[in-house]
Amino acid sequence: MQTVSDYFGSMVFDDRVMRATLSEEVYRTLKKTIDRGAQLDISVANAVANAMKDWAIARGATHYTHWFQPLTGITAEKHDSFITPAPDGRVIMEFSGKELIKGEPDASSFPSGGLRATFEARGYTAWDPTSYAFIKGKTLCIPTAFCSYGGEALDKKTPLLRSMEALNKQAMRILRLFGNTSVKCVRTSVGPEQEYFLIDKEMYDKRKDLIYTGRTLFGAKPPKGQELDDHYFGVIKPRVEEYMADLNEELWKLGVLAKTEHNEVAPAQHELAPIYSTTNIATDHNQLTMEIMQKVASRHGLVCLLHEKPFAGVNGSGKHNNWSMATDKGVNLLTPGETPYENAQFLLFLCAVLKAVDDYQDLLRIAVATAGNDHRLGANEAPPAVLSVFLGDELTAVLEAIENDKPYSGKKKTQLKLGVDVLPLFQKDTTDRNRTSPFAFTGNKFEFRMLGSSNSIACANIMLNAAVAESLKQYADRLEGTEDFAAALHLMIKKTIKDHKRIIFNGNGYDEAWIKEAERRGLSNYRTTPDCMPHLLDKKNVDMLTSQGVYTETELRSRCEIMLDNYCKAVLIEAETMVDMSEKQIIPAIEKYVFKLCETAISKKNFAPDISCDYEHGLVKKLSTLTERAAAFTADLKESVVHVRDFCDIISQANYIRDSILPLMTSLRAVVDEAETKTAADFWPFPTYGELLFGVR
Repeated sequence: MQTVSDYFGSMVFDDRVMRATLSEEVYRTLKKTIDRGAQLDISVANAVANAMKDWAIARGATHYTHWFQPLTGITAEKHDSFITPAPDGRVIMEFSGKELIKGEPDASSFPSGGLRATFEARGYTAWDPTSYAFIKGKTLCIPTAFCSYGGEALDKKTPLLRSMEALNKQAMRILRLFGNTSVKCVRTSVGPEQEYFLIDKEMYDKRKDLIYTGRTLFGAKPPKGQELDDHYFGVIKPRVEEYMADLNEELWKLGVLAKTEHNEVAPAQHELAPIYSTTNIATDHNQLTMEIMQKVASRHGLVCLLHEKPFAGVNGSGKHNNWSMATDKGVNLLTPGETPYENAQFLLFLCAVLKAVDDYQDLLRIAVATAGNDHRLGANEAPPAVLSVFLGDELTAVLEAIENDKPYSGKKKTQLKLGVDVLPLFQKDTTDRNRTSPFAFTGNKFEFRMLGSSNSIACANIMLNAAVAESLKQYADRLEGTEDFAAALHLMIKKTIKDHKRIIFNGNGYDEAWIKEAERRGLSNYRTTPDCMPHLLDKKNVDMLTSQGVYTETELRSRCEIMLDNYCKAVLIEAETMVDMSEKQIIPAIEKYVFKLCETAISKKNFAPDISCDYEHGLVKKLSTLTERAAAFTADLKESVVHVRDFCDIISQANYIRDSILPLMTSLRAVVDEAETKTAADFWPFPTYGELLFGVR
């Protein structure tokens, strides 16, 4: 029987495979390209391509694809076979270095935000050697960047790689100032915790809203939800356990470091967390994870829902982005050490993050903005739309001591006493965790909790990397060449604390009092995507992102256009689905039940004329009123969807959708959900919340 260590990474052309299949010279040259970004000679590319092809074919692959991440939020691939015709009528299997390095997919049908006209079809994919190739099904997948004929980035990988390089450049300047000459690079690492729902596929197939939008647009609250907290970390149901085991095996074959799995708070909700990887690889792996989650679910008669809020009244799904910085020597730059007060290097990098989050609150909010995530942010299972940083009591006290030029008299770590002699003693952390904070320090990393479950983690990490790089750049500019480095360093840390302490909040982020306090502090609170997205083009944001080489101004304008367009399309699809379900399923179903009630009342009267039939009469009256209201809201919603076309620019469309269409959708849902509670189960046209949330056993 194979063990996990036997098959882990068996479908990945990783370092082990490269060592075994490449000549020493080719391997050394390729590693130089991966580690230092050196140019790759075509002869080396040919040797790598041939080894990749032979390895992939030996594992059943017949095709290859340049696997890329366009601005759709999902991945894309075009498959080409390895076959080449031979003179004698047979075929031979070939794959060249040119085919490895560059591909040419059609760029006209992907979102470009005006970067490309529809008739301008040419686009390029370029191999990213820092992310290993892998086999999916019968296809060798080569991670690539995607750009237009004019060189503009049309994907999420390219800006992510640029942001990682920007942070590396500035972090290296800081480390050199501290006398560190041995470190060759600084990389950011990420561990994204992925939340998701599992429901029965037969029930899913009966709900148009789930099929078309990924979330339920109607649904009355069931008698039981998450009130008892009995699902969180509870015993995993056998059917779900089988799914998780199958999922782990598929992910491990692809080298994805799936580590932790458990039930989440809401019924039918679960979480998968990986071990940390370099941000670029973690992003690729998370995209793969979401894809494999859904594929494996179908094999078990399940559907994996990745929408941020698939069910009202219970927790939605997020994706916690655990982010840190480390040197190529393995030193985590966000580790405080035993005495953080005396660890000047740690304090400087900590201050760089505080400054970055405060200066670019809007960019971090924009990075997680989607129509789906707007339903989640600010609810009692997610952070508010206000950015703040949780540091905990000890680090906050350290910063206060530095700001006020006072000695820090903090407590040493103490042992946590459990009151049971047989249990081992362990060190108590110097600070508790805060699950209500959108950006929390958790020992040696920051946990950015605002991402939605379906988001690519690239966007958040692009903005985070770039903002921290900008902080470090400003620090390095001031410190390089200073005569008294220690004194200048102290003054700069002190100034950062004073200027940016407003972003630190260690309390309850769900408390309405905090929202009012945040407003007094001058923190931004962009509750919806249309509120925040136009700020992407604010001068300070454009200046920073272009100066760091992460985006061009043209690329930023395209992304603003694309993200607002995605918002509009997502909500309009939901609105049209609601109209369709209301007109064709819900109202007819209620009418049938009302007719049945009338028949029942007539029959009772015929059988016993003295019976009042008050129950039937009252219910018929109530349901008829609800039906009339539902029909009116449906008509208004239908008309409003048509009215969107009257707006010629995307910002006006988004604002109209936010202010007019979403409230109508809420009103229609409220009426229908009330009608559901009064309609006999046999007449309701699709599975209810109770059936969906508790149907997987």
